Amino acid sequence: MSRVFTGPDGQDRCFWCEGWAPYIAYHDEEWGYPVSDDIRLFEKICLEGFQAGLSWRTILAKRENFRAAFDGFDYNKVARYTEADVLRLLGDAGIVRHRGKIEAVINNAARAQAVVAREGSLAKWIWSFAPEQPEHAPGDVPAKTPASEALSRALRKDGWKFVGPTTVYAFMQAMGMVNDHMPGCGHHARAEAARAAFLQP
Repeated sequence: MSRVFTGPDGQDRCFWCEGWAPYIAYHDEEWGYPVSDDIRLFEKICLEGFQAGLSWRTILAKRENFRAAFDGFDYNKVARYTEADVLRLLGDAGIVRHRGKIEAVINNAARAQAVVAREGSLAKWIWSFAPEQPEHAPGDVPAKTPASEALSRALRKDGWKFVGPTTVYAFMQAMGMVNDHMPGCGHHARAEAARAAFLQP
């Protein structure tokens, strides 16, 4: 299987985003570009938890619904959710209605607050786990890496849920903590330039 495809605009992209315009936009505008905003980091780690057992395409199609349902993933608001909110969310057909994953988001919101109180920001702590050097050959993308295993262990020790090493690695890829755009992808060099210019929190 080719690791890239050529889009209608003539640009080569990672194979996984072929065939769906929102996927291509996500690939071009977001995936692999570094993020330091605490709310966006919290949102993404929660959405990756919802993805467990599903596809990212399913979650991406529902992302705006998730944002509306969870107060824009403002962890200070979500941490105050009660059982009434859990029932509200379980009745929301626009999201993935899985009690364990919904309760994990609420739990993780409180854990995020604790990280911010302790470290100053969620971004500062999360980014401290970014690998200094690539952990695999370009184009040979594993399901997890030593860095994702280390971050997963730290999150779970802190009480976070639905943060296994594979879930965490998908999060790290998306948030630009690593550059897993295929070598032939037109965004590989762009993402690398963005990472080089990024001021780590």
